[in-house]
Amino acid sequence: MTSTTEPTEPLSVEQLSATTLLRFATAGSVDDGKSTLVGRLLHDSKSILTDQLEAVEHASRNRGQDTPDLALLTDGLRAEREQGITIDVAYRYFATARRRFILADTPGHVQYTRNMVTGASTADLAVVLVDARNGVIEQTRRHAAVAALLRVPHVVLAVNKMDLVGYEESVFAAIAQEFTAYASELGVPEITAIPISALAGDNVVEPSANMDWYGGPTVLEHLETVPVSHDLAHCHARLPVQYVIRPQTAEHPDYRGYAGQIAAGSLRVGQQITVLPSGRTSTISGIDLLGEPVDIAWTPQSVTVLLKDDIDISRGDLIVPSKDAPATTQDVEATVCHVADEALTVGHRVLLKHGTRTVKAIVKDIPSRLTLDDLSLHPHPGRLVANDIGRVKIRTAEPLPVDSYADSRRTGAFILIDPADGTTLTAGMVGESFAAPQPVKDESDDDGWDF
Repeated sequence: MTSTTEPTEPLSVEQLSATTLLRFATAGSVDDGKSTLVGRLLHDSKSILTDQLEAVEHASRNRGQDTPDLALLTDGLRAEREQGITIDVAYRYFATARRRFILADTPGHVQYTRNMVTGASTADLAVVLVDARNGVIEQTRRHAAVAALLRVPHVVLAVNKMDLVGYEESVFAAIAQEFTAYASELGVPEITAIPISALAGDNVVEPSANMDWYGGPTVLEHLETVPVSHDLAHCHARLPVQYVIRPQTAEHPDYRGYAGQIAAGSLRVGQQITVLPSGRTSTISGIDLLGEPVDIAWTPQSVTVLLKDDIDISRGDLIVPSKDAPATTQDVEATVCHVADEALTVGHRVLLKHGTRTVKAIVKDIPSRLTLDDLSLHPHPGRLVANDIGRVKIRTAEPLPVDSYADSRRTGAFILIDPADGTTLTAGMVGESFAAPQPVKDESDDDGWDF
């Protein structure tokens, strides 16, 4: 085998802790080469073990292939290998000297739209693949729309199979221009186009000798250098309370701390806070991080917060800075993706889980269903079935402190749960759909979207 498969010196704990984490998802139509790109990325960055590569080589030989089929590194289900498609979200963890990665390889078929929503919901970046021979197609537009709905900050357009179009710059330029115009209209803030051949390895990890007209980064170089400081560290601080710690020991007779993972922003000692939904106020008197007191903590650290006043706080409450407290409401309007096989209907009684709080709720209205093919709206469908994306109005039994999803992807998100068996029904995003000021018009209303 080539030197790319030889074992390399593993990263030390110190090196890993010094690198940042990037969560990214891949998406694209069937046969655009998503799994091959992921396999090439892992292979050429030397992030696969020898036994994994041997298993892929063996499976490839059994299928009559002379070279390893790198797509098999991610297509692990038997049905996926037999059909040559990705069905479920495949998560992969790898690291380079510059950054750690959590990768979600999502399905491309339209019937698995819900799987892409799952994989991209926490992603800092989405890689959308396009076959250079086919250009931007309906499924490409669907993936761009889902990335925009989920407010993914960075999108990479990977124009794949450039080797099959003679590495022509004009082909790449036309595709990049069309996709960029469409995604920008939806409000995607940053789009980077890269011409690649996942099968041959062009511009995946190493620069391509076949496309000297391209002077931008390779896929891995962009993944390693794209900024992630934009994220929740700069949002309004939010701490969903997971657990109340009261040891009541001789060493800590009066200790009362509120533990949880900071969902957004930062908290500091001396800061005035409000506990929601009760509205009680206090001041942070201490913050414990890994058993040690600190003056400041930020997302995504897990901490225990101590308050100056002894007030009633329990799991599900939200600790926020008093000056940045969100309003509480029992009427939630949101864009949702329905993920269950059972339909969501008007009048459906559900559980709504927001952060660490779960409350009873009822679906009051479904104003519209979004058609991802052309972004038109079907008004008042009455129900949403699996993979549908639409607008809903929900009434909760108790007030919730929700942020707009545009302001915080963590505290602006929720899920709807079937109270009978605990099945996740729907993933929701509070507030407006797209970031663009004037998205595509409703086919039945010339005044634009009216939610």
